[in-house]
Amino acid sequence: MTENDTHTDGSAVETDGGTVTNAQKHRETDYLDREVNLLKPSTPFMRDHLKLVWGTFIAWTLIVWGPVTATRLAPETMTSLTVLGFPLHYFLVALGGPTGALVLAAVYARSRDQLDDKYGIEHGTTETEPSGEATAADGGVEE
Repeated sequence: MTENDTHTDGSAVETDGGTVTNAQKHRETDYLDREVNLLKPSTPFMRDHLKLVWGTFIAWTLIVWGPVTATRLAPETMTSLTVLGFPLHYFLVALGGPTGALVLAAVYARSRDQLDDKYGIEHGTTETEPSGEATAADGGVEE
C-alpha cells in the first residue's frame, strides 16, 4: 500500500487497521482523515452494515440475473411454461426483476433504519434561526 500512503496534498494517511482494541476507540476516530478498510471494518456498525450491503447485493444479483441465467441454461422449460399468458422467462425478466429490485430497495431501507436504531444513529436536521437578510437566488444577499 505504499502508493496510497499519502493524499494528493502530501499529507500522510493513517489506516484504521481493521481492528479495535478498545471498544470506544471508534467513537474517537475521525473517518474523514483516515482510510477505512472495507474488507475488515473496525466498528460493529460498519461490520453489520457491510453484511447488509453484501446480502442485498447477492439477493439483487439473483433477482435480476437469475431468470436470464435460467433461460440460458434451460430455454425449453423457461419458454414453455406460462404465467398470466406470458412465457415464464418474459414474465420474470419484465415484471419479476424490476418488482423484485423495488421490494429489495424497500427491504434495504427498512433494515438500514433498524441498524441505525440499534446503534443510536439519528438523522435529524438542524434548524437555523433566520438572519433577517433576504438571500438572492445566486446565493448572495439582496440589496
